[in-house]
Amino acid sequence: MVIGWKLHGDGRTPPPGEVVRPDERLSWPRTAGIGAQHVVAMFGATFVFPVVMGLDPNLAIMMSGVATVLFLLIVGGRVPSYLGTSASFVGAVAAIRAAGGDSATVTGAILVAGAVLALIGVLIHFAGGEVIHRVFPPVVTGAVVMLIGFNLAPVVATVYWPQDQWVALATLGFAVLTAVLLRGFWARITILLALVFGYALSWILDKTAGMVTSVLPGQNLLDGAGKACPAEGPYCVATAFPHERVDFSGVKAADWFGFPSLHGPDFKTSAILLALPAVIALIAENTGHVKAVSAMTGDDLNPVLGRAITADGIGTTLASAVGGSPTTTYAENIGVMAATRIYSTAAYYVAAIVAVLFGLCPKFGALVAATPGGVLGGITVVLYGMIGLLGAKIWIENRVDFADPVNLVPVAAAIILAIGNVTLQITDDFPLQGIALGTIAVLVGYHVLNVLRRPDDSGGGVIAPAEKEIGGPVRPAPNTDAG
Repeated sequence: MVIGWKLHGDGRTPPPGEVVRPDERLSWPRTAGIGAQHVVAMFGATFVFPVVMGLDPNLAIMMSGVATVLFLLIVGGRVPSYLGTSASFVGAVAAIRAAGGDSATVTGAILVAGAVLALIGVLIHFAGGEVIHRVFPPVVTGAVVMLIGFNLAPVVATVYWPQDQWVALATLGFAVLTAVLLRGFWARITILLALVFGYALSWILDKTAGMVTSVLPGQNLLDGAGKACPAEGPYCVATAFPHERVDFSGVKAADWFGFPSLHGPDFKTSAILLALPAVIALIAENTGHVKAVSAMTGDDLNPVLGRAITADGIGTTLASAVGGSPTTTYAENIGVMAATRIYSTAAYYVAAIVAVLFGLCPKFGALVAATPGGVLGGITVVLYGMIGLLGAKIWIENRVDFADPVNLVPVAAAIILAIGNVTLQITDDFPLQGIALGTIAVLVGYHVLNVLRRPDDSGGGVIAPAEKEIGGPVRPAPNTDAG
């Protein structure tokens, strides 16, 4: 089945214990309502991450709809999913821009990563899903996901938070409280609610407390004589100025209807190497998504795992080819399916069409782009931390043993290399740093140490070594308490 759905029962809410399968649908008004829920669920992250990466949120929303349709067609409608903006590239994009790269350089690097992901999907389709676990075991994928998230901590501390620390703190507090106190569907759109809260608070403060004095990235650049200069550097520094938190001038100037601005990619080797580690995270995300849907629907989806990964790679490649953001399958939408027991792909086609229509409204994109930096400061603290902790979740679910130095040592080294943004200068114009260097360290380190491991290695740990009898139980460590 590609397009075409059977009506489930009488087209109303499924009875207790029943689900609406991917090839079924409810009545079209109800299907449209479920589609609207999917739009809301994906909405917050899908337009926050483009803003964070400095890309056009309008184009990201529109291309997410296009990528979703392509995904559903490629998997034959068997895997219900929405392809929203991927967070896995945020760290790489921050590093690319810090090195002087522009949006074309960013999308060029993402395009190559998307193409690599698509090729890996084809390989998995023909070789079987086990190839993933051999090349990217859980200890490696968890480490890569963790270092992608935690590498972004300096971006929060130096770019967003200082723009308005009190709004950032209030937004962070609101996000934390709503994530804990809300239930069901509302808990799944915590980031969107926090963004709306922070946006409204910033507007109220502009009207009541007046302007905020802070540095805006890429703006207010002055040289030693106090004159404006084009690019930040030793003799051209950003200076704090009073400014309104919310600037609606771009919103007023934008049209209600029009195509987003497109741009072509630019390919630079150093930028591509920074983006490639995200491929590992995307493989883990897509694999987890397919397994989750398989568990909920009861269908064996292993035969379409490779096609799902290929479809995500094609979506990312297509979106970045025109200047859009990378895509990935969204866990937020899994939450909607779990809550409603409706897995109909018809609802996802509705959501995709709505997303394309949103993308054709420049005024909406301008409103998103006007999000105050302080609001992004509060939101990114949560988002980046959650990305990092997803790596720990992978370790826990797969019971990774860190008493084994083959697991512990490469991971420990990789995370510090990434968080510290350590640079290995291969040549004058070819550096390996941060995420790229950390990924190579854990991937190569793990597999090399596994090859070099002694056949009689008992797996004693570095931090808490265990004494094991070959073929027998673990003996307790001696009691070293003074008493």
